[in-house]
Amino acid sequence: MKQFAGIIISTLFAITVTAQVKRKTHSSYISKVWVADNGDGTYKNPVIHADYSDPDVIRVGDDYYLIASSFDAVPCLPILHSKDLVNWTIIGHALARQIPIDHFSSVQHGNGVWAPSIRYHNNEFYIYYPDPDQGIYLTKAKNINGPWSEPVLIQSGKGLIDPCPLWDDIGNAYLVHAFAGSRAGIKSVIIIKKLNETADKVIDTGIIVYDGHKDDPTIEGPKFYKRNGYYYIFAPAGGVTMGWQTVLRSKNIYGPYERKIVMDKGSTNINGPHQGAWIQTQTGEDWFIHFQDKGAYGRVVHLQPMRWKNDWPIIGIDKDTNGKGEPVLVYKKPDVGKTYPIITPQESDEFNDTTLGLQWQWQANPNTDWFSLLANKGSLRLFAVKIADSIKSDWHIPNILSQKFPAEEFIATTKLIFHPSTVDERTGLIILGSDCASLSLIKKNDGIYLDLIISKKEDLKNGNIWIDENKIDTSTVYLKVTISKDAVCTFSYSEDGITYKPIKQTFTAKPGTWIGAKVGLFCTSTTQSNDKGYVDIDWFRIE
Repeated sequence: MKQFAGIIISTLFAITVTAQVKRKTHSSYISKVWVADNGDGTYKNPVIHADYSDPDVIRVGDDYYLIASSFDAVPCLPILHSKDLVNWTIIGHALARQIPIDHFSSVQHGNGVWAPSIRYHNNEFYIYYPDPDQGIYLTKAKNINGPWSEPVLIQSGKGLIDPCPLWDDIGNAYLVHAFAGSRAGIKSVIIIKKLNETADKVIDTGIIVYDGHKDDPTIEGPKFYKRNGYYYIFAPAGGVTMGWQTVLRSKNIYGPYERKIVMDKGSTNINGPHQGAWIQTQTGEDWFIHFQDKGAYGRVVHLQPMRWKNDWPIIGIDKDTNGKGEPVLVYKKPDVGKTYPIITPQESDEFNDTTLGLQWQWQANPNTDWFSLLANKGSLRLFAVKIADSIKSDWHIPNILSQKFPAEEFIATTKLIFHPSTVDERTGLIILGSDCASLSLIKKNDGIYLDLIISKKEDLKNGNIWIDENKIDTSTVYLKVTISKDAVCTFSYSEDGITYKPIKQTFTAKPGTWIGAKVGLFCTSTTQSNDKGYVDIDWFRIE
């Protein structure tokens, strides 16, 4: 019976991911709030002003693919596509559900999918990703559009993070990774292990090839390459907010490794340029993709020029010619042999499709009765899910559907029609982070009320704080949140879609656990009912 259940789960993985990818592969969305392509042959950083932490990038032919950490968000392991390293779109996810399935059916902040790597080997895509509490997994696909195989645990263990494979010149496979001190009891070291012939199992205990405690504290995120007879390990150190890019090199895979800092903040305001990937274009240019931690805005993605000098990389611009670069803000676009149209990751959604837009993620593995895109065609129906009595804060509600902040300043607006069934059913627009704020419609005995509700991380045991309350005369409401610099959020609402009434209390968004803040939608209940109420969301727009 267990074997049969496993086959069913695998099939669901394949069907769900394939459907998601194929639907959005040819998206041509252009953001109204952040476009990196300046339209004149140059680009500005960040190339993706959204929380795609720990990016890894490969080129296959004329196509570039980026994957990133997804932590507890579902679907997991986002896959983005580009033709020029500047213009990106979301094309799918490698994991439709977090595993173990039951464990991730409740919110697991900061856990789940940590920094992954992607490689193309023997006409197949390989994604290695760590779960810091389970070990290192591998999922594969013949096509980037899937289906992706059910993940295989290639090594179990706590605190094994940031894996990256390398196949040497004679086909031997190796894996480099770092350690999370919170689980492993050790950090700031890099280890190399041997893989079996099919690269789906670790077959030795490995050798620690670099100890960064003295010069590179918290070295992590290693990416493994070979060039001109040297093995290279690109690895950030010093932490995500104030760190630098270290590169290690050796003629022998097990070292000893020489060390060099190849990029740091320099004179820029791009703090701690962190974990990323070296990529080479069709024309032979070298580039480096990495992230910058911007607090509530998440870990946004930058693109840096890169060149080689004496078999050492220099990332960014080396103003003082000392072999160490600093990040660029504006630069000439990569030469990929052609010019491609402007495109950006998806944001707004009219909910006219039969599956959710690829920008949306849940806080946990979803149930099929959480939502429908077919019950009222042209809108997203969210059902009033009964939340566990133990949940006192919105931060822990699993059925919140959210997406990443797309810029420093933007406006998110949604139109919804509330159909509550029982008292205390609630729906609304939420800013989600370690502190949360929602503009909520609540069913009460004498009608529907609109409230601003805030949850503070330091006061989760006391639950939500009800700030403002207004009785409304209609079930059709337009909710809006305006995000200004420093992630200050101002809510407002309208009963006609024209005149908006502001909520006086402002709210400052906070990052979550290893992630930026998100903006989202929800519908919940505090009581069990044999006939759930629901909300129909006509559209959601970022402007």
